[in-house]
Amino acid sequence: MLTKYWNQFKSGTDIRGVASNGVAGEEINLTDENIEKMTAGFVLWLSGFVKKDVSKLTVAVGHDSRISAGRIQAAVTRTLTAAGVQVLDCGLASTPSMFMTTIDLGCDGSVQITASHHPFNRNGLKFFTKNGGLDSPDIEAILLHAQNGDKPAPGKGSVKAVDYMSQYSTHLREIIQKGVNAADYTHPLKGFHIVVDAGNGVGGFYARDVLEPLGADISGSQFLEPDGLFPNHIPNPENETAMKSVCAATVRAKADLGVIFDTDVDRGGAVDEHGNEINRNRLVAIASAIALEGYRGGTVVTDSITSSGLNQYIEKTLGGKHHRFKRGYKNVINEAVRLNSEGVNCPLAIETSGHAAMRENYFLDDGAYLVTKIIIKSAQLRAQGKKLEDLLEPLAEPMEAVELRFPIRKENFKEYGQKVIADLTEYAKQHPAWRIATENYEGLRVSFGKEDGDGWFLLRLSVHDPIMPLNVESDSAGGVRKILNQLCGFLDTCEGLDLTSLKRY
Repeated sequence: MLTKYWNQFKSGTDIRGVASNGVAGEEINLTDENIEKMTAGFVLWLSGFVKKDVSKLTVAVGHDSRISAGRIQAAVTRTLTAAGVQVLDCGLASTPSMFMTTIDLGCDGSVQITASHHPFNRNGLKFFTKNGGLDSPDIEAILLHAQNGDKPAPGKGSVKAVDYMSQYSTHLREIIQKGVNAADYTHPLKGFHIVVDAGNGVGGFYARDVLEPLGADISGSQFLEPDGLFPNHIPNPENETAMKSVCAATVRAKADLGVIFDTDVDRGGAVDEHGNEINRNRLVAIASAIALEGYRGGTVVTDSITSSGLNQYIEKTLGGKHHRFKRGYKNVINEAVRLNSEGVNCPLAIETSGHAAMRENYFLDDGAYLVTKIIIKSAQLRAQGKKLEDLLEPLAEPMEAVELRFPIRKENFKEYGQKVIADLTEYAKQHPAWRIATENYEGLRVSFGKEDGDGWFLLRLSVHDPIMPLNVESDSAGGVRKILNQLCGFLDTCEGLDLTSLKRY
């Protein structure tokens, strides 16, 4: 069992920690020594998983733009080669590309040094095999090796620099060329103006190496140069400041489309020509429309906080089936993989955060691949005299929506959170106007008629943190407040929850 010290590094299906100074009260815990122990743990785990001697392993290593990347990559590479592993040094790379090294380059595994959208002082390790990203139990096994000080026998590995991002970019260009199938096949995006916001993460390659060679006008693109201090905005499609920035840039450039990536490009978002976000439910709707082409009746797996309007869009407009599952992109992906293994036609797994994984692309959550599919669809619609927003016209969006987050003040936060859900379920059963969702895999989801709020709420326990998020949506003005007022009767009895955000609202 992991000690409290080593458990602090486990962040779902990743390893994360503090890697740089610069934030008061946050001391570096991703030290060289700890990174070396974690990497040694990965080597042992990988050797067992692929059933190969350590000296026969090939592992690709890449990193995002964070300021601690060089130090951490050196520690990872040092440990791998000391164990006899052959290392492919991919340098600055997107997280999805590092998975693709297991497909295109035949690597046994890969390591991406990233902390996604987290602050500049943090970093981490993300691992892949050809089966995809590791799951939570795998990360725990790696950290147990680190905790115990387990090491592979000494060996003599090697390091080879590989420019895999060029190959990955070529692959994306070819997908667009084939998908658009323009008269000018080499330049299918000629006359198309697309603004890219990389947020100073890795995503600048998409403008320079994918779009521009295809003939796209990328003028007005911003923050393409890697800068691990992220001086302009957080590279995160869920961040309000980031989305306002790319929306403004798209309108300012009079572009046809804007796209934005998170730091390591495993998530993406888009903006239409009017500066309207194609994000969250709207992004899920577009991705569903694309993924269900040729698969009418297919299933789309989403996370738990998707709207009622999206459910109607997938099932009524697109003729698909909406399977609303748990939060956590890996949960959503694993559920889609499970459904397909049972014979269910499920071409898409997508979380409202922007993690989108298509079956046709190894169920890899790849922001660049998602944006590529959106650009292809935009070009196809343009040839028909239509636009992306025409696809979204049938999507009913809520009039009001809010997410409140309640910190849990109990040490055993998971046990307390589960008790809150259980008690709220019993409370809901006593109120005839509260309609409990019959198909629900996370927390408690309750719907209300027009008289009682004309919407729904979902209270759940955060995947990793001692927090209970509450999502509320309504199709009527004042509906969210009406639902919250009814909920207060229960929440006020929960002494272990910090309800400050509710009182402020």
